[in-house]
Amino acid sequence: MAKFLLLYRDDQPVEQRMAQATPEQQATMMEAWAAWFAKAGDAVVDAGAPTSGGDGTVGGFTILEADSADAAQALLAGHPHTETGTIDVLEILPRPGA
Repeated sequence: MAKFLLLYRDDQPVEQRMAQATPEQQATMMEAWAAWFAKAGDAVVDAGAPTSGGDGTVGGFTILEADSADAAQALLAGHPHTETGTIDVLEILPRPGA
C-alpha cells in the first residue's frame, strides 16, 4: 500500500475561519471531521493537524494509506474540507536508498 499526504487548502487561514465561527459552528465542524475520520478508518495513518504560517493557503494535513491514488481520492467522498476548500493528494514516495 502507498501513503498519501493530504494538504488542506483554503483561501482563508484556519485560525481566521475558526475565530469567526460560533462555538456551535465549531462543534459542528469538529463532528463532521470526526465522522469522516471514522468513515476512513484504518486508511488514516496520521490524522494530522491544522497548520499555520506560510502563505496561509495550507491549513492542515492528513496522511492516508491506500492501494492507489484513485483509492485515496475515493476516500475523500464526503470529506468536510471540500465544503470550504480543496484537498491536494500527494503520494509519499520512498526515500532514495531506504
